[in-house]
Amino acid sequence: MKNTKNYRKLRSVTQFVFFLLMGSGVVAQKLTKQEAIRLALENNFGIILATNDIEVAENNKSVLNSGYLPTLSGNASAVYNRDNIEAQFANGETNVLNGAESDRYNASVNLNYTLFDGLGRFYNYKRLKEQYNLTELQARETIENTLLQLFTVYFEIARLTENNEILEETLRISQERITRANYQFDYGQNTKLDVLNAQVDVANDSINLINAKQQLLNTKRDLNLILDNELTQGFEVDTTVSFINKLQISSFMEKAMENNVRILRNQSTIKINEYDVKVSKSGYLPTVGLTGTYGWNKNNNNAAAFLATSISDGLSASVNLSWNIFDGGSTITRIKNAKISLENTEIQQRQVEQEVKRDIANALGNYENRLQVYEIQQQNVITNQNNFERSKERFKLGQITSIEFRLAQINLINAQTNKNLAKYDAKIAELQLLQLTGQLLNIEF
Repeated sequence: MKNTKNYRKLRSVTQFVFFLLMGSGVVAQKLTKQEAIRLALENNFGIILATNDIEVAENNKSVLNSGYLPTLSGNASAVYNRDNIEAQFANGETNVLNGAESDRYNASVNLNYTLFDGLGRFYNYKRLKEQYNLTELQARETIENTLLQLFTVYFEIARLTENNEILEETLRISQERITRANYQFDYGQNTKLDVLNAQVDVANDSINLINAKQQLLNTKRDLNLILDNELTQGFEVDTTVSFINKLQISSFMEKAMENNVRILRNQSTIKINEYDVKVSKSGYLPTVGLTGTYGWNKNNNNAAAFLATSISDGLSASVNLSWNIFDGGSTITRIKNAKISLENTEIQQRQVEQEVKRDIANALGNYENRLQVYEIQQQNVITNQNNFERSKERFKLGQITSIEFRLAQINLINAQTNKNLAKYDAKIAELQLLQLTGQLLNIEF
């Protein structure tokens, strides 16, 4: 009777723990891959900053910032005088004026336009457009890195979710086993050692599940940080994984060097440096400018002046040429430095191409290797599942010990969790390969 009471007490406690571990049964929010991408594009800090950089670059490449438009300025002034004047005329007469008042007013509109500046603004305008392209490529690289980071965490949540399901099933089986062991002990069919072994396994399985659930919650918080979104801790992710067929991978590999963002970004930098050389060379050529002015003047003179009032207005225009024949060597120095910068970026381009080729080859090898591991792990799960089912039947018949049954159970757990790890490792390797081939933003997730 004492053993029966202890068993009932233990059973109630373990059932309570099991209920807590399994959750309350509330339907959780589903976070699809597409929804995760949308949230990342809208909320991720890095992507927002990159988008703002694109807007700045777009403003800079506008014609308003090109130097091709004229400048127009307006000036106006008013002057008031109150003087004491003693005026002596040629005939010897003297005239004294106290508090003589006079005022002057003028206004003008000035137009300045550069007709020719040695093609400096022409190449600078092209440079600004290329700078915009470079900023877009930098933003694309930021988005690719963010999506790769996003799915690394997203698939880690998926892996931990499936592992939790495995551990929950393991705990359920261990619960059944402890129930069977206590009944058998009550009826004298086994020893106390079998009951204790079952209790130890239930405790270990409970601890493993508790730790796994905590790890899952922590990883979900990591995803919230990437998305900058306070999703409820109970949200679930999509655990389905599909792989791209080999023909598509081959087609992506053929154009990898044309689409890789690092190579494209360096090519854009080369173009910018080429324009820098041409802009610097414009210092050798003259500058031709056009100036136009429309002015209006009015003078109200005092009594000592020859004219009491005068009003004038008029239009004037001029063309001027400026040629800096020798500027102390500044232009020569700028050209030399610009050419060195261009040469450096060309050298970097060759280096980047070699590094990208290596990275793509490594990524392809890793991807193929992890796919093979995943296939092997799938077969390993089937083998261990069959072994566990047979061990379970033999354990019920008393043909194997609880230790042998537990070993079969642990082998199945390891096979299942290793299969999950291999599946998501292969998917992440595929995404890394797609990023290197420049196709990460062109596929359906």
